[in-house]
Amino acid sequence: MDKFIVNIIHRPEMVPEYAEKVTGHGKEEDIGRKELLMESLDIFKTQQSIAHKNGLKTTIQMTYASLFNDEAVALAKEDHEKYGDEIALSLLGLPCEEFREKYKTKDFCIWMFSMEDKKSIVDDVFGKFKDRFGFYPESTGSYYLDADLVNYIKEKYPMVKCAVATCWEEGPKAYHTCNNSWYTFMDGGPWAPWIPSKQNVHAPAANEAEDSGIVAIPHLSRDLIACYDGNGSNFGTHPQNVLRSMCYDSKTWEYPYMYNLIDQFRALAKYNNGYAYNMMFVGPGWMNKMGRWEAPYELLLKSYEDGMAYYGQLKKEGKLDDMTMAEFADYFRANRTLTEPECALWRDILYGSDKQLFWYCDPYMRVCANMDQGGAIVDLRPYAAKLYWPVGIGTKHVTDASYPFLIQEKYRAGYFTHYAGEGTVRSAKLVHNGEEVDLCLCRTKAHFSQEGNTRILTLDPVDIEFYDLTVKLQTKLYFEEGSSRIKIERNILSISDPNAEVEINEYMVACYGTTEYSEDMTGITLSVTDGANTETIDYAYKCREAQMQGASEAVAVVPQIETRVSLSCEKKDAVGYIKEGYAFSPMFTLGYTTKLKDKEVFATWLNLAKAN
Repeated sequence: MDKFIVNIIHRPEMVPEYAEKVTGHGKEEDIGRKELLMESLDIFKTQQSIAHKNGLKTTIQMTYASLFNDEAVALAKEDHEKYGDEIALSLLGLPCEEFREKYKTKDFCIWMFSMEDKKSIVDDVFGKFKDRFGFYPESTGSYYLDADLVNYIKEKYPMVKCAVATCWEEGPKAYHTCNNSWYTFMDGGPWAPWIPSKQNVHAPAANEAEDSGIVAIPHLSRDLIACYDGNGSNFGTHPQNVLRSMCYDSKTWEYPYMYNLIDQFRALAKYNNGYAYNMMFVGPGWMNKMGRWEAPYELLLKSYEDGMAYYGQLKKEGKLDDMTMAEFADYFRANRTLTEPECALWRDILYGSDKQLFWYCDPYMRVCANMDQGGAIVDLRPYAAKLYWPVGIGTKHVTDASYPFLIQEKYRAGYFTHYAGEGTVRSAKLVHNGEEVDLCLCRTKAHFSQEGNTRILTLDPVDIEFYDLTVKLQTKLYFEEGSSRIKIERNILSISDPNAEVEINEYMVACYGTTEYSEDMTGITLSVTDGANTETIDYAYKCREAQMQGASEAVAVVPQIETRVSLSCEKKDAVGYIKEGYAFSPMFTLGYTTKLKDKEVFATWLNLAKAN
């Protein structure tokens, strides 16, 4: 029977984000204001009560500020004894008078501090927790935890086994929808629980030597289409996300989207050996008595009650297991292997389109294929590099914790570019008598299957119509567990003229970066080789090209992100090629061309490795 697990995480933030300005009504800032503290605690009590009323246990992530409040500590102890709630520790909710007095800062994101301050803060917060409860927590978390911080926590506090460690696709898209003021860039991580590597929290560990020792969970379960296309803060299983996005009926206060989103996460068991996961991680700030995001308090309260009631009903029906974070970490370790991928064939449940994305994540890559673009790869993160990426004050990345991409259609245009040049995408073109059709223009649907350790995505055939010829073509993508490569197969099912042949051009346009802004491509090396001979281009924005018949591999080495990416094929008469971009189109292209006839199949592999 499929297993659907939910983590419900509450944090008694005594000084919730945003709330001081609301409760202060224009008064001078005072994060110790009694009204603020009392209302925050009242909301936390309400959230706990709603969960327990529906037979659900929670993880109480105590904030630093709450550790100074006797009532908050007593409540946590009481609910632990009565309901089995886990008492854990959040590294959110740092701001309070005691914290600001000691650290002389208004910073509150733990990963943005200097490493020296991170260690000091962790020791302060963990020490205060031990003073109040007599033990250290088994779970912790934040919006994001960088690898250095996780490694320090695990070394100093080895009992920690679970942590909220990233916020899925919380990058430039979220930044822009917050008036360019939300400096938390953490794109490119997993959307579901994983075991992070010691080198980079986003990249799952490939073996025991890389295992950081914790199970990481995402901050909220996001809509894997709406969040990718738009602002992630609007589309998640936190009821406030649904209200913030206005995805509800303003007259009836009903929100079928919220239930559909939970159900779509339940359905992911089909692609993950019967296992599915969902989480909700909330503080009291959004349930403010003054209302939030045009929603009155009554609607905020109702949405939370309804969400908890739905989880409670699923539990009563035997369709849901509610676990604490520590319990979940034990389950995950016992039932998932390090190389086991996370898969999600996700359909649009918000806008009424037929759009479908396939997400794949393992220790070597995170990939998104878009069926509205013929199954083209539109997002690719090369986890195989296990890129060490220190974050915070004193590093090169004070605010940008994202894992770099090689392909990213939202930040590097994808197929549909506005002007000259090309955007990043992995697709194919068919050519006949001077006519060219890109598979990005061929909408299709995908079907998931699994054979042994290989996950297979089979796309519905598409008809490609030239002036005097019609070709029916089918695409299959193969993700072999532990291989760090993707096999892409194009099968010519039929041609209107059985004697005709068409040229196919398998290509990958790529670059590197974490935002919309282009990076310096100098230093990238492109090469094409047949094993005996090699043609090389050192990237200098000169539009140069090279090709080779019988090439075994077309390669790009990107030293900036320590990544080696290549396309390879076994067809002896195929021509491998490389292309250098130019300043207005700062990309590189790897590809193969060959001729195909009726019933012929052409396979290429996309390969990822860490560059030496």
